[in-house]
Amino acid sequence: MDLFDSSITERGFFGAFVEGEDGRRALSMPRGRSEFERDTVARMLLAEGLRLDAPPLPAPLIASRLA
Repeated sequence: MDLFDSSITERGFFGAFVEGEDGRRALSMPRGRSEFERDTVARMLLAEGLRLDAPPLPAPLIASRLA
């Protein structure tokens, strides 16, 4: 799995879990966020992306799936 900095800088964007057609997976996260935020969001994105049994995301966070 790769982790790369996103060019999206909007305050409400926390990151994205991306799975390519070839099965490769990556996390994209904005620069400049605290280590705590990056770690927490990465764990939530991985749980959602890998469809693990985990508590739902806390409000107001929303996970969207794009085909």
